[in-house]
Amino acid sequence: MPIILCGDWNGSKRGHVYKFLRSQGFVSSYDTAHRYTDSDAHKWVSHRNHRGNICAVDFIWLLNPNRYRKLLKTSWSEAVFGMFRYLLRRASLTAEDAFAFLKTDNDGDHITFMGFCETLRQLNLTGHCNGLTTKEIKDLWTQADIDGNGLLDYKEFQQRIWNQTWSEQRDAEDGEAKGNQEQTVGFSVKNAVLFPPEVEKGMWPENYSLSDHARLTVVFSPIRMPCSQLVS
Repeated sequence: MPIILCGDWNGSKRGHVYKFLRSQGFVSSYDTAHRYTDSDAHKWVSHRNHRGNICAVDFIWLLNPNRYRKLLKTSWSEAVFGMFRYLLRRASLTAEDAFAFLKTDNDGDHITFMGFCETLRQLNLTGHCNGLTTKEIKDLWTQADIDGNGLLDYKEFQQRIWNQTWSEQRDAEDGEAKGNQEQTVGFSVKNAVLFPPEVEKGMWPENYSLSDHARLTVVFSPIRMPCSQLVS
């Protein structure tokens, strides 16, 4: 069945929440109705914050059955590795430097589980109430350790942590999965409108004081479509 998520997502199209939901196959109903892409962030707004900045943060997300991509656990791992990668690159580390950083004090040409845990701690992803749990860390390690030998070599580091090809490869495989698929019911986006109308042109009217968020209304219509297979 189709899934609809509504609300103020407290982040623009450049944020991690937006990118994560897009990686799951969700689409912005408003963008779909107006044939906008992920790069059209400037074409509409829905919120003016307390600093006076305007941005698009309100979405009605749609995930149709033919867009299901991955099991949540797999996608969660990719999202965490994405944060991991972002923090390393924000420190201006090259791939070689990042690999050496994860090796910590290990003299070998590999990353140990202890070194992996220490790096997570230094990046502030563990060691506090909102950090990763012991089980989550072990799950991440299992995802990264492709050959299961208890060590991460440079190739595994590149494939699972540093590069994004893992996610892209899974998406490609998912897109190639065809054949006798079952039919199910999904939604098409018939129309989507923001109010006041000025926000649809990327502007916030100075005389609008009803709310600091624009109202988004979407009309859906049921359609028949094939049901995709989840990638485990």
